[in-house]
Amino acid sequence: MPDFVDQVVLHVRAGDGGNGCASIHREKFKPLGGPDGGNGGRGGDVILEVDPNTATLLDYHRRPHRTAHNGKQGQGSNRDGANGPDVVLAVPNGTVVKDAATGEVLVDLIGVGTRYVIAQGGHGGLGNAALASTKRKAPGFALLGEPGDALDVLLELKSVADVALVGFPSAGKSSLIAALSAARPKIADYPFTTLIPNLGVVTAGETVFTVADVPGLIPGASQGKGLGHEFLRHVERCDMLVHVIDCATMEPGRDPVTDFEVIEAELHAYGKLEGRPRMVVLNKADVPDARELADLVKSDFEQRGLRVFTISAATHAGLRELTYAMGEWVAAARAAKPVEEPTRLVIRPKQLGEAGFSVRRVNDNLFQVTGEKPERWIRQTDFSNDEAVGYLADRLERIGVEEELVKAGATAGAEVVIGPMEGGYVFDWQPTLNAESVRQGPRGSDSRLA
Repeated sequence: MPDFVDQVVLHVRAGDGGNGCASIHREKFKPLGGPDGGNGGRGGDVILEVDPNTATLLDYHRRPHRTAHNGKQGQGSNRDGANGPDVVLAVPNGTVVKDAATGEVLVDLIGVGTRYVIAQGGHGGLGNAALASTKRKAPGFALLGEPGDALDVLLELKSVADVALVGFPSAGKSSLIAALSAARPKIADYPFTTLIPNLGVVTAGETVFTVADVPGLIPGASQGKGLGHEFLRHVERCDMLVHVIDCATMEPGRDPVTDFEVIEAELHAYGKLEGRPRMVVLNKADVPDARELADLVKSDFEQRGLRVFTISAATHAGLRELTYAMGEWVAAARAAKPVEEPTRLVIRPKQLGEAGFSVRRVNDNLFQVTGEKPERWIRQTDFSNDEAVGYLADRLERIGVEEELVKAGATAGAEVVIGPMEGGYVFDWQPTLNAESVRQGPRGSDSRLA
């Protein structure tokens, strides 16, 4: 099981709304006391909330499926069903939420306490008491609860650490982070010992900051060679870069300046790291030849305007100066950053006067109706109850669906699909169903459907 997770696909499902209840009040000497069916409860939402005590997405890697509770069904005697409890998922500050299918950014969660409803619970169905009217005094049906939202989202940490250690494999990055912090990464003398970043918390005076040991980069990483894109994605979300350079390598064609230029070329080719401050650490100075080489090339880096530190992660030589230099760096960067404001969630209501649906002629005898209201009403209808189907026809006629079908050229017997072509509700359209004034039959039936 990985110890570090900065990106995870989360499968969320909100609770379904409870069904409404169709009930008639019965009491001694009052055999027909009127409808008293209660409404169904609302399904629970799935909510993301920024929590200051959460710093990883590891819990969602282990349990990627999260489901809210359903609303309860309404009951007689005007008793409404209970709402389903919401599920609140704690995420780190700066979590970016994307649609897993399209990659579209849904929200960037910034600020402790910021909440975002990622999946909305379904509305509860109305009971027959709420559906009663002067023309339908004792409805023999109730509306079904709506299903809750279900979707897959990609959670991604916007910032992994304050400082990223970059360099060739086996440059000593893991040894350095182990020496600087309490992190205990796997250390070995072969390339690609580190396959996922290791995070360490470092204290320099009053400044506490995090350092990420990013897996080793190689030439061609910016084109995806090896696991280059994965590694560079981690670097992208760190504020500062520290080049850890192996001064004791015996590989042909390698030297500190060449290693630095190769890594810089890959960072530049990646194209998302411009303007990040850099620092150079010449490592393995406990080896005599490496110490001489470090003293020789130090001026080359300083001429480029870089701060250079000669250290040994093995003996801890030079680590105190390096730690305080990074701490000063981090403190200055934090002071220069603007104060993060909580994410403002913008609600865009629909424009007044919009029909809310559209009618499309698919072929000579097939028409498609799409829109939030018609599709929602389909989900609410109990098609085993004729009266409920008649009520649906009244609702569709009231918003002008029948009129638009006529304008589109539909005639009696035409096939109409409400919703998507695959999985939508299909029926044979009869224009005689558009008159609510038609006399209703017994409860649970509609004379128009005879």
